[in-house]
Amino acid sequence: MKLSEIKKILTNLQELHFVLENGQQVPDHFHVTEVGQINKRFIDCGGVMRDEKAINFQLWFSTDNYHRLEAEKLKKIIALSEDKLGLEDVEIEVEYQQSTIGKFGLDFNGKEFVLTTKTTACLAQDACGIPQEKPRVKLSELQSASCAPGSGCC
Repeated sequence: MKLSEIKKILTNLQELHFVLENGQQVPDHFHVTEVGQINKRFIDCGGVMRDEKAINFQLWFSTDNYHRLEAEKLKKIIALSEDKLGLEDVEIEVEYQQSTIGKFGLDFNGKEFVLTTKTTACLAQDACGIPQEKPRVKLSELQSASCAPGSGCC
């Protein structure tokens, strides 16, 4: 989800809730303790220079069970961050504390924001010598689809 998308959703949202993909709720008394832009410049394992940008939200909660961040307040935090930091309209990453700091993507399911799983990947598979996985095909389907009796194909 890009920054422009969350701003649009927040405009029509009454209550602000976050949930993990497995259904576990982020406690309603969470705080957004950071909004920023992360600029990452790196070289992949194939030697290609790369630049990535992401907007970072950090969610945190403590023992303040009565704290509730409202959608309008989050919109104001985002607006202040855009003004002071010059945020770009790029994908949002969310940091959320579990056994260690977890890094998540962000989606919306119509009523709450969903912290989505992120994975690592090799960005230069052609340069690493890692063989591409071949698609699995059932021989019975292959034979019936391409070689009929009397067709002269075999």
